[in-house]
Amino acid sequence: MQTLGEFKLPHFFNYPPYFTLQPVKDTREKQIQLWKELILEYCRTHKIFVVGLDEDFPLFSNQVIERSLSNEAREAFLSALVSEGRAEWLDKSHRKCLLLWHRIPDWADLMISFVRDNGLEDSVMTVEEIRSGVESRGTELHGMDRTILMRALKHLEHRGKLAIFKGTSADDEGIKFSI
Repeated sequence: MQTLGEFKLPHFFNYPPYFTLQPVKDTREKQIQLWKELILEYCRTHKIFVVGLDEDFPLFSNQVIERSLSNEAREAFLSALVSEGRAEWLDKSHRKCLLLWHRIPDWADLMISFVRDNGLEDSVMTVEEIRSGVESRGTELHGMDRTILMRALKHLEHRGKLAIFKGTSADDEGIKFSI
């Protein structure tokens, strides 16, 4: 089985037709499903939040079989993730995509678990402490994309689980948990 670093690639990654959009509807649907799962799992494993169509993203080519995805195929696979709510285009030209291997409510639930697991129910933290603080090391929250984090925090704020306090800069925004 081929790997990218320590990430094990699925068998289809070595099958040349999967690097070309398939013309038969059923085959294309299966192909898109496999690619969606692969992209999400790879990005989750490597904590990749943004994928650009024009970037050198490791999954978009396979040197072993000398195949690369066309821009059309890349956009088709990312668009399929967007249509399922697992990604969002960051620009109108559909060149950069924000990946959501967890949907925003799921990120919010992870944050609630993090707060409870660390006894932070009535604590105040900064946004940066959640993203890069000692408490978040070893969790999925550590190093997460700021846009996703802020959306998850706003989701929790709407549910009455926390209050967001604006600081003088983005680095000192505070969160008061009330779980």
